[in-house]
Amino acid sequence: MLENGAPGRLPGVTPVGVIDIGSNSVRLVVYEGLTRSPTPIFNEKALCGLGAQIGSTGRLDDEAVEAALGALRRFRALAEQMRVGQLHVIATAAVREASNGSAFIAEAEAICKARLRVLTGADEAWLTMLGVLSGIHDPDGLAGDLGGGSLELIATSAQSPADGSTLPLGVLRLRDLSGGDVDKVAKMARTALKSGLPEGTRQGRDFYAIGGTFRSFARLHMAATKYPLHVTHYYTIEAPAARRFARALLRGKHADKADIAGISETRRALLPYGAAVLDGLISTVKPQRIVFSALGVREGLLYEQLGPVERERDALIAAAEELALLRSRSPRHARELVRWTDLLFTSLDMDETDEEKRLRHATALLADIGWRAHPDYRGEQSVNIVANAAFVGIDHPGRVFMAMALTYRHAGLNGNGHLPGLRKLAPARLQERARILGGALRVAYLITASMAGVLDQTTLQQRGDRLVLRLPESRADLGGGRLASRLRQLGRALGLDAEIEVV
Repeated sequence: MLENGAPGRLPGVTPVGVIDIGSNSVRLVVYEGLTRSPTPIFNEKALCGLGAQIGSTGRLDDEAVEAALGALRRFRALAEQMRVGQLHVIATAAVREASNGSAFIAEAEAICKARLRVLTGADEAWLTMLGVLSGIHDPDGLAGDLGGGSLELIATSAQSPADGSTLPLGVLRLRDLSGGDVDKVAKMARTALKSGLPEGTRQGRDFYAIGGTFRSFARLHMAATKYPLHVTHYYTIEAPAARRFARALLRGKHADKADIAGISETRRALLPYGAAVLDGLISTVKPQRIVFSALGVREGLLYEQLGPVERERDALIAAAEELALLRSRSPRHARELVRWTDLLFTSLDMDETDEEKRLRHATALLADIGWRAHPDYRGEQSVNIVANAAFVGIDHPGRVFMAMALTYRHAGLNGNGHLPGLRKLAPARLQERARILGGALRVAYLITASMAGVLDQTTLQQRGDRLVLRLPESRADLGGGRLASRLRQLGRALGLDAEIEVV
């Protein structure tokens, strides 16, 4: 039994926390541990508005300061209660620029019992880039973290990261300086962006949108378009559509969707300013797509602390391995499935991209996570976990591929009842490959009964126009009618005759 009495928690890791004192909100996030794909176990924010008047007065508002210090007292108590091993406290533009910032820092450090790291604009941009690297697979574009006091921009690429820039385009600052005139805000944004883009910015790539206002924009767009998957991370909008939606917000449209999207009154009031900044970015940078990232400075801070080997790990595979450890009957069996399907897909007459391969590996690792559910609901349970889990390093079509494969694994090759509305998010090629993978998993689990040490003794491969399952003589009794039936179903899906061969 683990010390915390929770076998569903990762063994051998200590919770790590980040208190992020921003210009708009003060937030505590506690992660299960310092890992490649850290899972939040607690997340709370207080919308204090420290930077609400920083542009006009140069000071942190007195009432906002009291609210922020009160939030810090609660957050410190919670961190102690959760036995956080390492607590990081950071502050951004408002505290950095305020004339009374030093006094606030002293009080905050006394409350938190930790050093408060005031991030420079360059620090924020750098950690923003690391946050994108930690959560987006092979990113290549421009990342923008929109806060209350500033906008940090940095060219983001796993191959060649560059220096970033900080612009005075935070939504609270813009509201303060513009007197609430969004037309004036749009002009301010375009003027600042024309001369303030960081080195390495190129047109036609993705723009990675980070920050609470951008996430609210994404949720509102989901509600307006009735998007079937409610995960903001990796939500993607083509740039022309995003710009049309931003301009509609500036004209006061879509406000009626805010309740459906679950956007607070405070965030709603700031959405037009975020829309004006996004409109200016699209006009200036001319990205191909807007990709929303739920990971930013906080996750970049954790990623910065990882060793070089851990940084290079695939975040999706790391998360899938952890979930296999916590929820499958045999993590070793899950790893055997990866190798077994490698042999199958290498033999099949179908080209598999690197991205498709990593999705297949992650799906194999997660193939048994629904086993505790009633047999009639294991597919639904698995789909809900995969479609809505706090995975990173996977886009929405990839989530649907994994969900579809697990539906077929549990419900049969004609089963798709657990995917209402989701199928359309994945291209036909991924849909078909999910069906093949699901069929292969159905065969594998009848051989092994989810136990390790058996699958590596067998192979499933295409030979000419046949699909051949080879069993060792010591396992010949496994080759009954039910296994043969599932093998034939998979063969038909591949257009191949199927047979079991005992050697």
